Amino acid sequence: MLQNASNHIGGILQFLRRVKKVILKNGNDYTNLFEDVRTHVMESADKLGASGGALFIIRNDKVVTESYFGKQSNGKHARNVQVDTQFHIASVRKAYIGFAAAYAIYNDYFSIDDPVQQFVEDSHLFAYEGVTIRHLLTHTHGLKISDDNKLVSEYNPGESWAYRGPSIDLLTMIIQQTTGLSVAEIIKLKVIEPLGFQSTEWIRMSKPHSKIADTIRDADNPFWNETNVVDGSGMNMYVSAKELALWGYIHLTEGKWGGKQIIPREIIQMARSVQTPNVALPIQKNGFLWFVKDTNHSFNQIGDTVPKGSFQLLGYTNVALLVIPEENLVAVRMFNRYGSPEGYDYLSDIRSFGDTVYKCAIN
Repeated sequence: MLQNASNHIGGILQFLRRVKKVILKNGNDYTNLFEDVRTHVMESADKLGASGGALFIIRNDKVVTESYFGKQSNGKHARNVQVDTQFHIASVRKAYIGFAAAYAIYNDYFSIDDPVQQFVEDSHLFAYEGVTIRHLLTHTHGLKISDDNKLVSEYNPGESWAYRGPSIDLLTMIIQQTTGLSVAEIIKLKVIEPLGFQSTEWIRMSKPHSKIADTIRDADNPFWNETNVVDGSGMNMYVSAKELALWGYIHLTEGKWGGKQIIPREIIQMARSVQTPNVALPIQKNGFLWFVKDTNHSFNQIGDTVPKGSFQLLGYTNVALLVIPEENLVAVRMFNRYGSPEGYDYLSDIRSFGDTVYKCAIN
C-alpha cells in the first residue's frame, strides 16, 4: 500500500520505492498482463515517427508496468528516455487547469454557473451572451475566433460541443482574476509541493533542460507557442510519465494518498464527473475539461469497450492520460511527436489504446 503521505513531502518517491509488486526499469521488461498495451504503444510510436516514448500503468495501488524506450531526440548523442524524462503534454495540461477551476469553485471564488460576462471587460460583446463557467469547462460555450480575428458565437451555449481555444484563455484569466493566483501558482501550491512532484513544471521553450524530450514535428507545422497560465506566451507544461500517472491516480482515489485525504474530495469529484449542461444531447461529455465516458458514440475519444465513468485527456503530442475507476487503473502513454504524419488515424489509435488497456485489465 502507499505510505501515508503525512510522513513527509516525498510521499510519491517513497511509494515507488516501497510498492510490493515489481517496478519495472528502463523499458526492458514489463508485466505479461499488459504486454499487448506495450506492443500497441511501441507500434504507435513507430507509426508516428517518435524518437522515444514511455508507458506507465498503475492498478490496484501498484505500479504494474513502467516502460521507457528510445531517445529524447533524434540527435546523435541524445539522452535515453528514462524515468525523469519530461514530455510536452500539450492539452493534457487541461487536467491541471480543470483542477484549478475546481479549487476556485470549492473555495467560493466563483460558481460553476456564473455568467462569463461578469468577469470580462468587453462584456457588451454578443458572443458572451448566455455563456457560463460551466460552458467553458465542458466545451459547450460556442465561442470561436473568426477569420477576421473577432470573437463570435458559433452556436447557442449548451446546444452543441466544439473544441475551441477561447474558452481556455477565458477560464485561466477568470481563475487568476478571482483567486489572485495563476493556474501554475495554484498547481505549485496545492499539488506539486504537497505531493513532492519533481518532474512537473511549466518551462519556456527557449530554455529547456537536459531532461526535456525534444518535440518532433514536421517542418511546415509551427510549434505550439502558448500559454498564458504562467506569465505570458512561450511556456508549456512538461511532465514525466510517472508523475502524470500519479496525477491521474490522485483523481482515481478522489484526492486520497495513502489513506489520507490530501486534496478535498469535492474538488476531484467536480473535476472528474460529467458537468455537461444538457446530458441528453448526443455530444462528447466533459467534467472539468476531462473527457468523460457516458455512452458509445462514433466521435468518442475513449474506446467502445472502456466502461462508463472512465475519463481521459489527450494532447497534440500524442500523450494520453486514461483513468478507469471500474478497474482501479491509470494508464499513461507518452510520445514526443507533435501532430500526426499523413495516413495516421489518431482517433482510431487512441480509441484502440484504451480498448487494449481495458482488455488486458479484465483478462
